[in-house]
Amino acid sequence: MAVPVNVMGFFNFLLLLSCCFPFSLALQETHLPQINSNSVLVALLDSHYTELAELVEKALLLQTLEESVGKHNLTIFAPMNEALERNLDPEFKRFLLEPGNLKSLQTLLLYHIVPARIEPHSWPNSTSHSLLHPTLSHHRVQLSREDSSGAKFIGTARVINPNAVNRPDGVIHGIEQLLIPRSVQQDFNNRRSLRSISAVKPEGAPEVDPKTHRLKKSVPPVKPGAAPVLPIYDAMAPGPSLAPAPAPGPGGPHHHFNGMRQVKDFIQTLVQYGGYNEMADILVNLTSLATEMGRLVSEGYVLTVLAPNDEAMAKLTTDQLSEPGAPEQIIYYHVIPEYQTEESMYNSVRRFGKVSYDTLRLPHKVLAQEADGSVKFGHGDGSAYLFDPDIYTDGRISVQGIDGVLFPPEEKNKEEKKTIKVATAKPRRGKLLEVACRMLVAIGQDSRFTTCHV
Repeated sequence: MAVPVNVMGFFNFLLLLSCCFPFSLALQETHLPQINSNSVLVALLDSHYTELAELVEKALLLQTLEESVGKHNLTIFAPMNEALERNLDPEFKRFLLEPGNLKSLQTLLLYHIVPARIEPHSWPNSTSHSLLHPTLSHHRVQLSREDSSGAKFIGTARVINPNAVNRPDGVIHGIEQLLIPRSVQQDFNNRRSLRSISAVKPEGAPEVDPKTHRLKKSVPPVKPGAAPVLPIYDAMAPGPSLAPAPAPGPGGPHHHFNGMRQVKDFIQTLVQYGGYNEMADILVNLTSLATEMGRLVSEGYVLTVLAPNDEAMAKLTTDQLSEPGAPEQIIYYHVIPEYQTEESMYNSVRRFGKVSYDTLRLPHKVLAQEADGSVKFGHGDGSAYLFDPDIYTDGRISVQGIDGVLFPPEEKNKEEKKTIKVATAKPRRGKLLEVACRMLVAIGQDSRFTTCHV
């Protein structure tokens, strides 16, 4: 039976398609770039330019660069890590790392890559001549040289490490700063200005004073870093206890100071200074005062700590520390809610003689006065001298070492005992009885009658 011609043609077409299809796949595979271990891209990822390598990975540019290095040599101008970590504007870096600005980040990084091999001898010989090279971001970058020093420049960045990495398919030159194309800078400026005009803070409805029937004046906002409105005693914990300090006080979670870090710094300073380990142990381990002090400093309050040394703390008896809340009360009496240094306190006592400072232990105050060219705190035998001045001063916390533990003067309520004298009136005797008593006295018989002895 003869097969029709059109059917034979269809089978021949299928046979031809099956033969050519694997070949076409193999042909496509051969066009994919083959990156070996000696490539300039591998060298970039393994080099000490770690900040640039991380940005390339975050910008999803590895595949693009692999395709480019498969076509031609690359010259990468790599900024040093310090230029990306410290010298870069934090707001601009935050702008680049936002997911919505991926295109700007890619443009910025591709602006540092030229699809040609640029050797150190490729720079012009004088400042009067400059060369422009296209980059992978479709911007042009300028190569120039300074006549006086012979320094090479790429744009506005000086080349500090030419030929830092040299590979057969490319070269890496180290530069001192980041190159920012004009389009990325314009995007950043537009985004910043848009943010400033779009952030409109909502305001509530005006309030009317029911007494005067006038609009109430709005309370002016507190500037960041300003002194707290409430006194420090309202921001303290309800009472001394071994439990952790309560939630943030009047400033809320928007702290302008890192109080916990400052308290940690001054406690470490006490330990490293030597002779104040007992004080540091009470603040951290025996009580939660370190946490509370850090919270107060975060709220904007300032503190001056009179720290007794180890020799003074060793004189404390077990009875003085065993009562509930006793360690906290002792430390509270050594914390002044002001920022005082050795110089300021000495000047005060020199001028005024005696100065009473408020403490966190209400209502007691600590008395300071001049003695032997120094500052003496306390009363009588329970006094202490300023022994190690200015152990720690950072503008928020001041620590002054003293050689004794201070206690508030005892409040003696002397009850005056009033002796009441009762005047007893002598009974009056009649004239007849008086005459009879005289007669009995005369004859010696008055002892028998008690009435005559009254």
